[in-house]
Amino acid sequence: MRFGLTRWNPTGATRWDPFDEMRQIQNQINDMFKEMSLGDKWSEGGILAPLVDVKDEGDNISVTTDLPGVEKEDVDIDVRDNMLTISAKCGKESEESEEGYTRRERTYSMFSRTLALPESVTSDGAKARLENGVLKVTFPKLKIEEKKKIMIE
Repeated sequence: MRFGLTRWNPTGATRWDPFDEMRQIQNQINDMFKEMSLGDKWSEGGILAPLVDVKDEGDNISVTTDLPGVEKEDVDIDVRDNMLTISAKCGKESEESEEGYTRRERTYSMFSRTLALPESVTSDGAKARLENGVLKVTFPKLKIEEKKKIMIE
């Protein structure tokens, strides 16, 4: 129970820190996320947003992300107004038959990640490659015409 700026405890009154409760809640939330391990959640039917690496390569911007178990036909890449969206879906089916029963399992998952690119890019001349579960997309930077000085007559 609080009375003004003090909190009663058996050893005496202590000064109440309003941020102490927020720190305790933040620590509880952090502990909760530490306990949750992504593990193999790619195949558990959730929607994930995998990490991406964005790199400025001079005249190009490259984006790399891991897409384990995804076929290139199941990946959509869209760039609009300097925003890149990568989305994919993944499905696995398994069947196990023994005497007296058949066990079929189907797992579907998807993800979508949208991020702002550091510079303006164009989709003309863009290249995408999916190899061993790693997607690399390279976009040419949009060339902006140099400003021309106009002389006053």
